[in-house]
Amino acid sequence: MRYASITSRLADLGSGKWSLHIRARQLKASGTDLIELTIGEPDLPPDRALLDECQRAMYAGRYRYSNGRGEPALVAALADKYRRRRADVTAENILCFPGTQTGLFAVMLGLAEAGDGVLVGDPLYATYEGVIRSTGAHPVLVPLKPHHGFHMQAEDLERALTPDCRVLLLNTPHNPTGAVLTAAEIAAIGDIARRHDLWIVCDEVYEELVFEAVFASPFDKPDLAERTVVVSSISKSHAAPGFRSGWAVGPAEFTERLLPVSETMLFGQQPFIADMTAYALSHEIDTASQMREAYKRRAGRIAVALARTPGISVLPPEAGMFALIDVAGTGLSGEAFAWALLEEEGVAVMPGSSFGSQARDFLRVSLTVADELIDEACRRIAALAERHTSRKERRA
Repeated sequence: MRYASITSRLADLGSGKWSLHIRARQLKASGTDLIELTIGEPDLPPDRALLDECQRAMYAGRYRYSNGRGEPALVAALADKYRRRRADVTAENILCFPGTQTGLFAVMLGLAEAGDGVLVGDPLYATYEGVIRSTGAHPVLVPLKPHHGFHMQAEDLERALTPDCRVLLLNTPHNPTGAVLTAAEIAAIGDIARRHDLWIVCDEVYEELVFEAVFASPFDKPDLAERTVVVSSISKSHAAPGFRSGWAVGPAEFTERLLPVSETMLFGQQPFIADMTAYALSHEIDTASQMREAYKRRAGRIAVALARTPGISVLPPEAGMFALIDVAGTGLSGEAFAWALLEEEGVAVMPGSSFGSQARDFLRVSLTVADELIDEACRRIAALAERHTSRKERRA
């Protein structure tokens, strides 16, 4: 039987990147006691007020068809949110989607096609390559270098550019590195986008989880407004990943042209979830501040616990729910170290190679477990590092 070419383009870009996580879940299901530090799923529940609002909406009959752009109350709440960042935002700039991932897929489908290049930083979130290739376009990798704290540099972006590039996919705050681009870095990147007529798609799902850096976005710069589209959701900010409630915000002409694409895909989200999301965006809820405090504290605990461990170093994140650990000094790649850590010490982390070549010497460690589990995981990471560093030194 024949299949569409998209199935070949995405054949190696699915769950294979998560093979260690999948194996860890299998071990847990069979009764193995292990510490899981793989995925970025908030360890707090959604605020009770959100669950109450969702229930209220369901019992009020808010379970019928929606419309393609989004429920009016949610669209209005999103317009208010982004109007605080840029005064000219209206309902015409908003499209609602079930989650950031769906929004990103639709946005990329509206901007790129076969033969186009999409610039994206390496390391990159594991689904980005699939989102790009699903359109027929191809990723053009911009190296995010450890000695720059994995911040995209304008000169590296300029060097990576090819004549077929149409879109720049940014992620700030960044997954997996926790890097937060500065306003100056955004301005320099934006200048390149203007000169080369690039769209900027900015995934800002970790916006509310910035520790001490200052969040900046190309969306907030009037000179980039005509070419910038933001995607985000309440998955991280309100600890509500399972509700799948996200959005895209961009130029009115863009959202109007993308609306039929969105309607063809899914024709609206669930009204009761839209009501809950509108409530979340229009009320003071401290879930994000609780997570910020916890994740910053846990990242600090990892840095202190592993500071004297031979062969490894910790890259302190500026935001988000992950920390990166460089294990190159142990003589193992991030991939080899991660699998050894699972098999020998019962700790599951993501190998950096799941996120690109620039992170191949790193582990990505989730900060979404209790402090005492972070401490125990660090003890086991240190034990494995010491064993392999000693072997490396003996071989030398």
